[in-house]
Amino acid sequence: MKTARRYLAREIYRSCAIVVVALLGLFTFFSLVDKLDRVSGDFRLIHLLYLELLDTPTRLYDLLPIGLLIGSVLALAALAQRHELVILRVSGVSGTGLLRMLWLITLPLVAVAILLAEFVVPMAEVKLSEANLALLGRTRAGRLASGYWFKEKTPEGERVINAQTLLPNGNVRHVTIYQFNADHDMVALIMAEDARFGDDTLILSRVTTNVISPDVLRALSDAQPTTSQPVSVQQEDTRTLTTTLTPELLLARVLTPERMSMTSLMRYIRYLNDNQLVNDRQIVAAWRKVVYPFTLLIMMTIAAPVSLMQARRGGVGAKVFAGIIAGVVFFMVNQLSLNAGMLYRWPPWVTALVPNLLVFGLALSALLLLDYRNRLVILWRRWWPWQRVTAN
Repeated sequence: MKTARRYLAREIYRSCAIVVVALLGLFTFFSLVDKLDRVSGDFRLIHLLYLELLDTPTRLYDLLPIGLLIGSVLALAALAQRHELVILRVSGVSGTGLLRMLWLITLPLVAVAILLAEFVVPMAEVKLSEANLALLGRTRAGRLASGYWFKEKTPEGERVINAQTLLPNGNVRHVTIYQFNADHDMVALIMAEDARFGDDTLILSRVTTNVISPDVLRALSDAQPTTSQPVSVQQEDTRTLTTTLTPELLLARVLTPERMSMTSLMRYIRYLNDNQLVNDRQIVAAWRKVVYPFTLLIMMTIAAPVSLMQARRGGVGAKVFAGIIAGVVFFMVNQLSLNAGMLYRWPPWVTALVPNLLVFGLALSALLLLDYRNRLVILWRRWWPWQRVTAN
């Protein structure tokens, strides 16, 4: 069986590699054509090619499941047409036994997917964000028209930080900080031209601090004039604030949650929890990252029934096309379930697991039905009452 498994692995890997390379080239070409209008002035074609190169690991991560499905279906269909799978069946390999072999073949690809998800894609996304900041002055996501917003708790209350610009080195520029006390009253407004991170500190440069007098709120509530100056303005060259923010959290705000490593994503979820911020999107992304490697096994399970089709009955092309369409529909539904789950506020595990479990059950049922169809026909004829009456 080891020889048969190696032969199957070689055929499937070769077919999947061809399909994935073709899909990568096709989607990269479409992306280049779509972004050619950006080439002008200081942003040259070589810069666009560099950005597309940095985006290649992310694109590979997205296309790997569908590439595995199409490549496996084509490889198994070719083996079925050459009657090589019939030899395996005659030698005693059942449909479920063949499925186990296909799962073993998929395990190295699962390892590659985990490596991509945890190391290559996050690193490439960080480099891509830095390159976008350096070449275009903006990132692809995470920024509002007013800049980037962060919130954190402080011993005195809480703090809201607005950064207009993120620099490629992880520092920020044009920072505005709103300081609130425990009663959620604003007590200070801090504006700085630049800021850089130290060890649990944020070092501000060219700082203007507007300190609001404690008498202001009391005077406003009583509709009386204040007895002291309402706001005092202080100018400083530098000022150091203790903060929980880090350059990694800044980049986490920029990156898509699915593109972050699991450790960074869990750290960002804890940060959102500690500051009472919405983290539904990140929790769903964490579940989907856990489920993603098993999606490859599901794609192989969808392709497995192709190995049991009988080529002599014809219609091989239609069966292969149907298998590919079924897998593509599942992949699209799995992607759309993220938006549906966020819209209807489904539990994260439902959004991540239910589409995969449903399709896995259907594909496995189809495989078992094809594998045991002769036994099912015999049972049908033996136990179905209508069949017995007709025979009499």
